[in-house]
Amino acid sequence: MSITHYPEVVTFGGGVGDYPYPLQVSRGLVEGHKRVFKFGYNTEIQNVEETIWENGGIYAYPSSAVAMTVTSASGATDNGVLVTVQGLDSSYNEISEEVTLAGSGTATTTATFLRVYRAFISGSTEPDGVISIANGGTTYASINGDHQTLMALWTVPAGYTAYLFQYDVTAFTEQNNKVATIRILTRELNGVFRTQHIFDTFQDSFHQALEAPIPIPEKTDIEFRAVASSNNADLKISAAFDIIYIANTAP
Repeated sequence: MSITHYPEVVTFGGGVGDYPYPLQVSRGLVEGHKRVFKFGYNTEIQNVEETIWENGGIYAYPSSAVAMTVTSASGATDNGVLVTVQGLDSSYNEISEEVTLAGSGTATTTATFLRVYRAFISGSTEPDGVISIANGGTTYASINGDHQTLMALWTVPAGYTAYLFQYDVTAFTEQNNKVATIRILTRELNGVFRTQHIFDTFQDSFHQALEAPIPIPEKTDIEFRAVASSNNADLKISAAFDIIYIANTAP
């Protein structure tokens, strides 16, 4: 489908009224249109590039869809904690599964995940330990005390085109004269990560609003990475981006 009209206001009958298009998408009132807000945080960036997420290093993606083992570092103390894992299945379709940590503080998903891009505590019991979502020794997500993953990455589901509306990055350190270089990268299916924007920031925030949103095709990985200008920079980097994704067969 070719998008030929991008409305600022969407009108609905029955007393719903006129509201800005993004708000109507967030309310679920525009068929085939969805919104995602992703955000990540990395507390210690040095002079080696890392993905902006909790665990540090460059994020590793599963090569095939696998079940995820959800584990609390506090073991049996977190028996009964509910955790929801969200991502994509082997066909790049959106999936979500809630698991309950057993007496050992672990649980394994029934669904298999090709991508994990969010997890959160979905019940009323707070965990005592860090929660990891992993398979085969590789961690794909962590919940480190915010009851929510902090991962500045996402993958466009099958059958959708994503439109990047805006993004924000903040870099801070107590060290002197340490600059952060930020890259926004995308990797299309069977492709390589390609830089879409690169910029520097020094003890500041960067905001980019896009009047003409950037289209990103289905099954494309989107990731934010950062590197510091020198070793021992101890940069704290946060990044967030806002996307509306539209079904390729939407009316």
